[in-house]
Amino acid sequence: MHTDTERCVRAVRSKDARFDGVFFTAVRTTRIYCRPSCPAVPPKPGNMEFHPTAAACQRAGFRACKRCRPDTSPGSPHWHVRADAVARAVRLIQDGVVDREGVPGLAARLGYSTRQIERQLLTELGAGPLALARAQRAQTARLLIETTAMPMARIAFAAGFSSIRTFNDTVREVFALTPGELRARANGSAGSHPPTTATTRATATPGTLTLRLPFRAPLNPSNLFGHLAATAVPGVEEWRDGAYRRTLALPYGHGIVALTPRPDHVLCRLSLTDPRDLTLAISRCRRLLDLDADPVAVDEQLRADPLLAPLVDAAPGRRVPGTVDAAEFAVRAVLGQQVSTAAARTHAARLVSAHGVPVEDPEGGLTHLFPTPEALAGIDPATLALPRSRRTTLLTLATALADGSLALGPGSDRDEARANLLALPGFGPWTTEIIAMRALGDPDAFLPGDLGVRRAAQGLGLPATPAALTDRAARWRPWRAYAVQYLWATDDHPINHLPA
Repeated sequence: MHTDTERCVRAVRSKDARFDGVFFTAVRTTRIYCRPSCPAVPPKPGNMEFHPTAAACQRAGFRACKRCRPDTSPGSPHWHVRADAVARAVRLIQDGVVDREGVPGLAARLGYSTRQIERQLLTELGAGPLALARAQRAQTARLLIETTAMPMARIAFAAGFSSIRTFNDTVREVFALTPGELRARANGSAGSHPPTTATTRATATPGTLTLRLPFRAPLNPSNLFGHLAATAVPGVEEWRDGAYRRTLALPYGHGIVALTPRPDHVLCRLSLTDPRDLTLAISRCRRLLDLDADPVAVDEQLRADPLLAPLVDAAPGRRVPGTVDAAEFAVRAVLGQQVSTAAARTHAARLVSAHGVPVEDPEGGLTHLFPTPEALAGIDPATLALPRSRRTTLLTLATALADGSLALGPGSDRDEARANLLALPGFGPWTTEIIAMRALGDPDAFLPGDLGVRRAAQGLGLPATPAALTDRAARWRPWRAYAVQYLWATDDHPINHLPA
């Protein structure tokens, strides 16, 4: 997109918010970069240049606009769709891998050399992995500066900086303000920020942050939050006071998040035992709610099918519910094989109470973290209230996840993960595709054999057999996972409705 100058100029002149995060506008005369929807008067086209990432703008010597705050844009949907090495690298950087393991760790996860990864990212994104991670650290630092009363030294290390001096220099370079000036400005103009930024200060519970998660409109919360609430595992998840709440297992500790749908953002309330987990926690919440999707592009493609068009027009902006932990979802997918939603929740709740790590939740009823693959791999099969074949499937999966022979996550190769899952006993197309859809974030995952999909297809006049439906669904690519959400929505199931 950023190489199509004419299209970018049109988007900037029309202040089209759909392109926020897709590209960034840098102004040569002011040395400032903005989001396409910046409310300022657009510069002359000859003074504009366009970059694919905020990191590329910063590397080229531009600083962030103080008015539109481009660092708070939704993430680019391209990294959600694509499955190549660059997209996987971006998703891993968003997951904090560079901060925790360095560039060599990132390269090892992708199976490339450090030099290859740096060259590919620099060629396509205008910035290498260190610059991308630095831009993310700067954004996290700004969030903590403006929404908490944490001391600056603590913020520096919580955001991932190696020293206070680097923290100060980076904030000054990126935002043209010192950390103290950023905090004073936020305190003095709390109501002036755009609705996509994190502006609400934590007040109720120490260690709790309240922020806003931006998204591209429209967003239909019914199937998104309805699915999460209807399938919530007691002790790990709950729906309380209009919010989906759950526990989070994180690298430096654990957390509890409450997510509430609002018309122009998702309100996110995070309680963390270690603030260094903030960037990763936000990334996982965005992935859980599919907030970086481009609903206009998705719905335009699906609406071209006359049989799907009425469903899209009736409730546009459906998202694909994701997960905060791919291994957890894979285990839950096995527990949900050929049983009802209620039975799957019961099986999962038993595992949680027996093998999950207890946590305290003074504001609700959450009690445990979901068990890790290592904890599940070592349990006695006789203690599982499951059919023998399902026990074998579950324990084989847990062992493969624990020993690393099966990798599931934002940086996984989707085709390789599918092949490895199908090689495990008890894994068929349905289980593999539901994991690809929700745990791996594949927007083109498809479930032609799912009973709900087949029933909806038949009701709409679509082919009902898996083979014929797969052929018809070729015109929905690469958004077949979203088509599944629209098909499921024809059924009056709790997953399609916000809880009362």
